[in-house]
Amino acid sequence: MKKTVVAAVQLLKKEYPDAICSLCYDDPFQLLVATRLSAQCTDARVNMVTPDLFAALPDPQSFKSATVETIENYIKSCGLYKTKAKDLKAMATVLCDKFGGKVPDNIEDLTSLPGIGRKTANLIMGDVYKKPAVVCDTHFIRICNRLGFISTTYPKKVEDIMRKLLPPSESSDFCHRTVLHGRAVCTARKPYCEKCVLGGICKFAKQNSK
Repeated sequence: MKKTVVAAVQLLKKEYPDAICSLCYDDPFQLLVATRLSAQCTDARVNMVTPDLFAALPDPQSFKSATVETIENYIKSCGLYKTKAKDLKAMATVLCDKFGGKVPDNIEDLTSLPGIGRKTANLIMGDVYKKPAVVCDTHFIRICNRLGFISTTYPKKVEDIMRKLLPPSESSDFCHRTVLHGRAVCTARKPYCEKCVLGGICKFAKQNSK
């Protein structure tokens, strides 16, 4: 299985050489905020909202000092904005009071922040701190299932299995590439297997070509 996973890593690396996060940010805190906003919202929409948000509230202290209503006004178009606004203020408060305003560099501390789950924590670990990370978003989970690497949609199980299979130095970039591939080719509604670079190693493609 590991050999097939490595093959998938190399194929997607060739297809999508620039493995970058589609959220726009200037520092670790901004990525943390943007990722929280992206829940049940497109990255494109988040990128439309964050410039004004970060111009007004550029750091954890400013979020801590702001009212929830103020934060809500900037993020209304992101969906679930009331919950997200409360989480962002609470998260910034914990960052200021417990971590000196610095975004933690480990999963345990990151997931102790209000509103921050393992997906966001892994994104921070990989993109900010350049540590091995497995970001289990819907595209990653769907594609790994179709390839036959996993047979579960439970994010923590997916993460545990794929951490063992992926080369640590490639894991974070591979997750970004599956997002790009999931949007362009291996879509949720209809996978375009006929133009997929992974067709030769994909369980789903092989089953559906018979």
